[in-house]
Amino acid sequence: MLEDIVNKGKNPAYKIKHAHILLNAESGITDNDNADRCRCHINTVANVRQRFVEEGIEAALERNKREIPPIKPKLDGEKEARLIAIACSQPPEGYCRWTMQMLADKIVEMNIVESVSDSTVWRTLKKMNLSLI
Repeated sequence: MLEDIVNKGKNPAYKIKHAHILLNAESGITDNDNADRCRCHINTVANVRQRFVEEGIEAALERNKREIPPIKPKLDGEKEARLIAIACSQPPEGYCRWTMQMLADKIVEMNIVESVSDSTVWRTLKKMNLSLI
């Protein structure tokens, strides 16, 4: 299976590199030599080998998934609920409906969040299948 991944070249580059790492490890070379051959860091070699031992070949060939997103979401469940309540309320006087920018400005004005973009508001409402029309 690893030979097919390496020889066909139809997979992402990281997967081919991980297959090379596992093939080299099978031949008994050291991690330093393996890292030099695959032109990667020694930690990459160690991590791929460790995932192979602990989780199996499929996990070793894939990238490591992040458990925690790099940036904390601005809107959690409570803030999303407050946004939806505002979106379902009457729009300001002189307007027939809320715009995304008006909703973003309103939740900042109400100190629900420090700052938020209209696209974040749009994604949240879309996630909830809520239309402003």
